Amino acid sequence: MLRTTAREIADVVGGRLAGGATGAETVTGRARIDSRLVEVGDLFAAFAGEHVDGADYAPAAHAAGAALILGTQDTGVPSVLVEDVEAALSALAHSQLDRARAARTDLVVLALTGSAGKTGTKDMIGEILAPLGPTVAPAGSHNNELGLPLTVLDIDEETRFLVLEMGARGIGHIAHLTAIARPDISLVLNVGTAHLGEFGSVEAIAQAKGEIIEALAPGGRAVLNADDPRVLAMAPRAAAPVVTWGTGRGDVRLEDLTLDEAAHPRFTLTVPAGLTAVDGREIPAGSAAVHLDLVGEHQAMNATAATVAALLAGATLPEAARALGGARVLSGQRMETVELPGGITLVNDAYNANPDSMRLALRTLAHLGRARRTIAVLGEMRELGPDTIRLHDEIGRLAVRLNIDQLIVVGPGARAIHNGACLEGSFGGESVYTETVDEAFAVLETTMRPGDVVLLKSSRDAGVRTLGPRIIARSTGEASS
Repeated sequence: MLRTTAREIADVVGGRLAGGATGAETVTGRARIDSRLVEVGDLFAAFAGEHVDGADYAPAAHAAGAALILGTQDTGVPSVLVEDVEAALSALAHSQLDRARAARTDLVVLALTGSAGKTGTKDMIGEILAPLGPTVAPAGSHNNELGLPLTVLDIDEETRFLVLEMGARGIGHIAHLTAIARPDISLVLNVGTAHLGEFGSVEAIAQAKGEIIEALAPGGRAVLNADDPRVLAMAPRAAAPVVTWGTGRGDVRLEDLTLDEAAHPRFTLTVPAGLTAVDGREIPAGSAAVHLDLVGEHQAMNATAATVAALLAGATLPEAARALGGARVLSGQRMETVELPGGITLVNDAYNANPDSMRLALRTLAHLGRARRTIAVLGEMRELGPDTIRLHDEIGRLAVRLNIDQLIVVGPGARAIHNGACLEGSFGGESVYTETVDEAFAVLETTMRPGDVVLLKSSRDAGVRTLGPRIIARSTGEASS
């Protein structure tokens, strides 16, 4: 956070001082919602959650060095009291960003959204921009009404680039987030079926994602995927210039894409003449070869999108290509690849899932398994609404068409994956249905062999992600015995 006193915070959020606060208490650290992470000078936001009330931990946060508590109850330690902690954090984030922009006119705010690939692309943008100046682009998916303000509040007086991921579960959600932090560069990756059950239609998803484009001022830049018709159709919603990218069309082109045996993408990026960054400088035309150590063909599209956004923020193409060559998985359980003893490759992509990302993960598994045996452990894709059975069924059928050797389906919500695989032609036990994660692990213990490639994929709360550490522990334990 920018250095801020309790009185200034109270004025911004419409709160009152309590717990002996004089108004002179000064926040010099970060905004925290977990008292266990509090350090000297931090602001502790005491949320009342479903199972835990942050007010109970306010004294401990104060003892750990928190300069101030932001909460709804007087806990006897210096605080600013408000009616709604989330709304207060949003107001504080908005104010802090305004202050930062006034103090540093070259601060660039980049925001991105999409049905798949948001977090990985955000990480890549951060890796490209970090060598150019202090950059805030924290690992993980902090893309909702709470996570985004906390990300904004990570800025300080030196911040040059702020990279924000924006998610939505309904119309108006992204508009709310852009009201907290208006972007200078807005990027839309794709429009798919994530959260289809909450939106009701893909058209509604496109409408919601496009709110990030509508938030731009005329001096900003809209960055759109020319290969996705629903994304490209957002162009008229922008008051700012539009820059596109794609494989078959678009301003910036991804060309000559290949995958090596480890499914690492190799491709060429070509930038045309005539593009200008948000500071008005012309972006030099040219081409660059990009070699990624990330896994999956889709990473090439994410890298292209990240490059376009970074170019518009002030990076050069050679700088982007160099940074992408060293890019790593920063946010865990997103195509996170671990080589285990015995030549087993574990691909943990189970942080979250939707039909689009599930298909991409299976295609990557099939590529990795051209000369190896493949195992896919798949769980439920949540929030798909009335189409959930059909969409799960399609994934099972795709696994058979891709010749995945062994399919292990986990949980009642994913059973249609198993049914689809059987109906597509999996009659010899290639698909196994298990009720629980524990049952799936037991099947894996008897199924995995040296040289296998194992994919884990499901929505976060379906639990497949918990198999990753168990598989690693089992494999390393065997190796050390």
